Amino acid sequence: MNRRDVLLGGMALAGAAVVGRAQAAEHDHMHHAAPSALADSASDCIQKGEVCLSHCLELLGQGDKDMAACAQTVNQMLAVCGALQQLANQKSKQTARLASIAMDVCKQCEDECKKHADKHDSCKACGASCAACYKECKKIAA
Repeated sequence: MNRRDVLLGGMALAGAAVVGRAQAAEHDHMHHAAPSALADSASDCIQKGEVCLSHCLELLGQGDKDMAACAQTVNQMLAVCGALQQLANQKSKQTARLASIAMDVCKQCEDECKKHADKHDSCKACGASCAACYKECKKIAA
């Protein structure tokens, strides 16, 4: 065995060790970055709200002006829940303060969606997700 073989073997072992440490570190980060129930409920509001807003806009385009208030409250909920999800995922110190605002916004959205829940499944789903997010917000709200 010559010096070159020893150096190449040593570099291969060092490379394997670095990769192993990187994978272990990545695993630890994934474990600590698990989403919270609040982030999950905000995410669900966003997903259901996007569908509801799209439906409202479609109906507004067809002349159904009854959907204007629903579209407006859903749009506001989307803005607040997007920020809430980000802060919850970051474990921000401001999450509790934003959660108290999100409670009001989610309640307004839920109330407006309830008005249309009998006719529109997207409104029913959005209202239910807002109710669930409200409950999660209440647990930590300042």
